[in-house]
Amino acid sequence: MASLLVLLIIISCVAYLYLKSTLAKSFATTIVAICASIIAFNYFEILLGVFVNHVQLDLLMPWASSICFLILFVAAFAGLQAVVINFIPDSINFGTIAEKSGRIICGFFLGLTLAGFLLSMLLMAPLPDKYPYQRFDANVKIYDIAKPQKVLFNADGFTAGLFNLVSNGSFSGKKSFTALHPDFLDQVFLNRIAADKVSVVTDSKAVRVPDRIAVWPAPQNLKDAADPNQLVKSKDGYNPTIVRLGIEKKAIGNKAKDAGVFTPSQLRLICKREKDAKHPLLGHAINVYPTGYLKTANQLQLKRLNEKISIKRSDFNDNDKVLWIDFVFDVPTDFVPKLLEFKQNVVALVPPPANAEQVPAAATFTESIELKIEPKKNASKRRTSR
Repeated sequence: MASLLVLLIIISCVAYLYLKSTLAKSFATTIVAICASIIAFNYFEILLGVFVNHVQLDLLMPWASSICFLILFVAAFAGLQAVVINFIPDSINFGTIAEKSGRIICGFFLGLTLAGFLLSMLLMAPLPDKYPYQRFDANVKIYDIAKPQKVLFNADGFTAGLFNLVSNGSFSGKKSFTALHPDFLDQVFLNRIAADKVSVVTDSKAVRVPDRIAVWPAPQNLKDAADPNQLVKSKDGYNPTIVRLGIEKKAIGNKAKDAGVFTPSQLRLICKREKDAKHPLLGHAINVYPTGYLKTANQLQLKRLNEKISIKRSDFNDNDKVLWIDFVFDVPTDFVPKLLEFKQNVVALVPPPANAEQVPAAATFTESIELKIEPKKNASKRRTSR
């Protein structure tokens, strides 16, 4: 369906520019659309922060990213188009062949840009996984994330890729989009893979990372919590790494922005090659998703990417404002963690990995739902045996 939508948008743009425009105006409109998409990609997170922190309408909160993205694009496109078109006279003519072929080419790239923007916006929205298209299977495994499904002409990849080039080039400034959001389309799709039950945004201060010691190698004898006799094995070329994340108690319970219910696909460790790690916010990076969290000091509670993790206020000690959890990530060899991202709108810098002598005691966690269900199962077994 998404590929059909791309085709219809491209055909419509080609037909409109061919029949109703000139080559000069067609070229200008295409450039305006590209500029508007760049503006939307560049500033939507700033507008999203304002939206999340100041808008109290829970009904709109799941759509916050898409709304901010759309507002910026429409405003930029309308403003730039009004200015540009008024300055280009209709009398400019490059000849019949150039005019006709040029309008068709401009129409194709205009349609590709608009279709890519629309799909990018819909990928942020809390829609069922199959809309606008299923980029990943609902049960996708961590090592299969490098193989997303794509639409016709990779339209959304084209639009996002244009901004990646701009952001990573001379316009990058102190930050580049490819460092903050590597594989952005994968991020936003996986962020809402369980969007019907899990909020896609949260408060900007919902989570924190320790300032000094937050990353260290996982123990070699790590076992599967579901089967303590089974060692957890990582794929060759990956190093199991523990990253400590703190969930703020005050961010628990608000359904539209709840930080206490999330999936591993909403927790991204941004890693860079060791040689490029000096500048965490510049250059290129990769996403790494957690395999699970420590249930005991040497037991890993494995979690699928789309499996919910639930934290309740009762999980906090009386005087604690933060619940610390040690998550385990398989970090590729020669890469180091630099950022930790949570849901759509929270980013935290990660300190350098600690050595063996600095490793703190494990911050273990057991979901309260497990504690409630387990006694009932045992009780049921005892009644049956009698």
